[in-house]
Amino acid sequence: MNVGIVCYPTVGGSGIVATELAKALAQRGHEVRLISTEMPFRGPDFQVGLVFHPVQTPGYPLFREPQHLLSLANKIVQVSRGHHLDVIHAHYAIPHAAAAYLARQILANADGANVPRVITTLHGTDVTLIGSDSSYSETAAFCIDQSDGVTAVSERLRADTYQQLSVRADIRVIPNFLDCEIHRRSEDVALRARFTGDDDAVRLVIHVSNFRPVKRVEAVIDVFDRIRRRVPSKLLLVGDGPDLDRAGRRVRDLGLTGDVVQLGEQEQVVPLLSVADLFLLPSAQESFGLAALEAMACQVPVVASRVGGLPEVIDSGVTGYLHDPDDLDGMASSGVAVLTDPDRHRAVVAAGLTAVQQRFCANAIVPKYEAFYTEVLAREPVPAAR
Repeated sequence: MNVGIVCYPTVGGSGIVATELAKALAQRGHEVRLISTEMPFRGPDFQVGLVFHPVQTPGYPLFREPQHLLSLANKIVQVSRGHHLDVIHAHYAIPHAAAAYLARQILANADGANVPRVITTLHGTDVTLIGSDSSYSETAAFCIDQSDGVTAVSERLRADTYQQLSVRADIRVIPNFLDCEIHRRSEDVALRARFTGDDDAVRLVIHVSNFRPVKRVEAVIDVFDRIRRRVPSKLLLVGDGPDLDRAGRRVRDLGLTGDVVQLGEQEQVVPLLSVADLFLLPSAQESFGLAALEAMACQVPVVASRVGGLPEVIDSGVTGYLHDPDDLDGMASSGVAVLTDPDRHRAVVAAGLTAVQQRFCANAIVPKYEAFYTEVLAREPVPAAR
């Protein structure tokens, strides 16, 4: 099968999952074309069956801003014509589903052109933040409904899409996934010692995100501050984004400079997760919680907010701990409990790892995408709008 995957290149769950799907499909014998403005974060090295097509958006004096939607649609048309795509898989509704829809319309109106099916995967903020904004909502809903197939990464996101955008599309839930051969704990005593100073009593708490406001990095700092008063610990902040400076100010205000290490954006997070003892994710919203899943796969207990799709990933009290977003004291108490009770720590780690291996590894999820592609290709296509 020839598949074009359209995604953002930046740090975030949608781009990471799209890239991992592209790699997994290529490994399973499909021809995959990855389309983005630049090589995506955690993008592949050379791999048979996987080719990257960059989208270039030139600026012209007539345009006040670059016309990315148009150049993306044009690139999709070119790739489809040149490589006979069966499926265009758009990850994120705006602008990718819109560009895929426009490309399909162009191809449908060209005599003899191969017209691929458009599948849109909803990842979260394309519905809950951007899609629900009145500036984009009509476009987002239209492009979702005009897709030949639609998936969402959680049941919660599926429900939110129907509620907020009133779409008519039949949305299939296919959860996010990991390459479990890569996402596994690998102890590195020397790396751990760089942060703990070789003090076996010190515990490592970690937060990995793109530091957007929805991640509530100040809450991460506040929960950690409560933990460190009761357990000797250090906090690793991994990632970059608009709220990183705010996190730094909060660290200084609480006098935590010596206990917080800012590591910036890291292409590989498994080594850092592998030395951590606790993962904090007090987000305001998570459509799925890919970072939590990565932590669980690396045998790190997760303390997170009870929001969005996280309850579909974490069984609170069994595979991790969930609290109301404002219950910072509760998050800290759960963190202290799991850090100070080795038996509890082992039990949560084991249950979390089992959940990942049984439900969220690539070998369990990628075949669901393959089956959905086949199902959509067997249907009558959505008629071209006139």
